[in-house]
Amino acid sequence: MTATIPTLSAQYDPTQTETKWQTRWEEKQVFKADPDHPGEPYCVVIPPPNVTGSLHMGHAFENALIDTLVRYHRMAGRNTLWLPGTDHASIAVSAILDRQLQAEGMSRDDLGRDRYLERAWAWKAESGGTIVNQLRRLGVSVDWSRERFTMDEGLSHAVLTAFTQLYEEGLIYRGNYMVNWCPASQSAVSDLEVEQKEVDGHLWHFRYPFTDGSGYLEVATTRPETMLGDTAVAVNPNDERYRDRVGKTLLLPIVNREIPVIADEYVEAEFGTGCVKVTPAHDPNDFAMGQRHNLPMITAMNKDGTMNEQAGPFAGLDRFEARKAVVQRLDEEGFLVKVEAYHHTVPYSDRGKVPIEPLLSTQWFVKIRPLADQALDYLDNRQEPRFVPDRWTKVYRDWLVSLRDWCISRQLWWGHQIPAWYAVSETGGEITDHTPLCGGYDGSRS
Repeated sequence: MTATIPTLSAQYDPTQTETKWQTRWEEKQVFKADPDHPGEPYCVVIPPPNVTGSLHMGHAFENALIDTLVRYHRMAGRNTLWLPGTDHASIAVSAILDRQLQAEGMSRDDLGRDRYLERAWAWKAESGGTIVNQLRRLGVSVDWSRERFTMDEGLSHAVLTAFTQLYEEGLIYRGNYMVNWCPASQSAVSDLEVEQKEVDGHLWHFRYPFTDGSGYLEVATTRPETMLGDTAVAVNPNDERYRDRVGKTLLLPIVNREIPVIADEYVEAEFGTGCVKVTPAHDPNDFAMGQRHNLPMITAMNKDGTMNEQAGPFAGLDRFEARKAVVQRLDEEGFLVKVEAYHHTVPYSDRGKVPIEPLLSTQWFVKIRPLADQALDYLDNRQEPRFVPDRWTKVYRDWLVSLRDWCISRQLWWGHQIPAWYAVSETGGEITDHTPLCGGYDGSRS
């Protein structure tokens, strides 16, 4: 009897081949790390994909690069571990759930916290399962016996431990400062969660009259609705045009509030008219000027993006509707000078997909300077870390120099709980400092 000679298929069948080898790898635990392995350790933690649906080409490219390194070091005899896992992605998942609820005519408040979290865990199971299956299909050489999720009990405990340690070292504090606020997700977001977009907008020029009737100063802004919270107009102290005007007062149109003319080095005399409206509660640079000059901080906007009672006749309007109404009112009263087309950068919430609103808010922050200065010392005096190509060293250094304190709290139900509590009086007011890991929970989530 003639033996049958096996032949290769004319066309590669990835489904059959990849499934066969992936099953064999897992059954034989080929990629399971052994603590007793004699080789030098080599460990990579997978950049955990957010459980927000499925992987994309960027994930495939990233994992292919890591897999190449991991397999090389494993074949070179090192004790190799590639740790797999997924990220709970507080803001991203909350945005998805909120959109789902909106399509059903509901909000998270209508659903309630417990049912909302049940829904979040169900989404995690669905999306996380999809992602894990995709990683398996990619054939990544991870140790699946060590798969983790960033809200697993062990990882949650690590978060609480790190928070408490940083708090006790004076590196975490709670304060009322300027944050990036996302009206869509109703939460503070960090600088890393803000996307700068180039947009075509307008630059509106307005007159602010002096209270003594001696004329006016012309200011320009891309956000007219925030002028309702102005508490000063600033000029450069070396600008000869306005030196004799510093210390005088102006009458803020519409609101009819007296505001001073101040001198501050931040103002660029060559830009525009050289006069800058100062709204400390609605702009990070203005906030810094407000602190330097002890200016009032007037918030004219609610956290849902509507105007509040400080906005006077515009209270209740959406911020962009208020913008139109403020410009119309200033035009009718003779304060509008001109409108220019203006191409500029607007910060957007990466997850909420709407322009962020700089707002004063009580949040939890990490003090960045002690950490950034230590990293700068390593970079400048030890040349660590070393970047290839070297041009990224300057990028890294500039980033460290410009870092601000990091807002770590979020107003979300899905995510790690901040382990801090504070006592309240019978009337509901806060009466003691917050204390990590004792007392009662303050409701914040990160």
